[in-house]
Amino acid sequence: MGVSAGTVAALRASGHDVLHVRDIGFHVRVDADILAEARKQRRVVVTFDLDFGDLLAAGGEPLPSVILVRTRNQRPKVATPRVLDVVQRFAGELESGVLIVVEDSRFRFRRLPLR
Repeated sequence: MGVSAGTVAALRASGHDVLHVRDIGFHVRVDADILAEARKQRRVVVTFDLDFGDLLAAGGEPLPSVILVRTRNQRPKVATPRVLDVVQRFAGELESGVLIVVEDSRFRFRRLPLR
């Protein structure tokens, strides 16, 4: 959600199987539907939308993992390298269910389900 085509292209170029919500017509769906589809397909959600953290907390599910980008500058030039770093650094954890908040100078990491 809110992720640029450039970030998607960079993830694909790094060898990741990436879908943008527009690719599957989910850009008009509610956030809960996007989480449900990501859970079904065992995908990671990359988003700038804080609602996803709230939905994870309320849902109590162990998946899907969510990378929530909260950098001051959210332009692709700044956000893309941070997202790539998180995906590489936390690959194993992303498979098992986590919420990772990406900030300017740090990452915050919580295992799912959130309690």
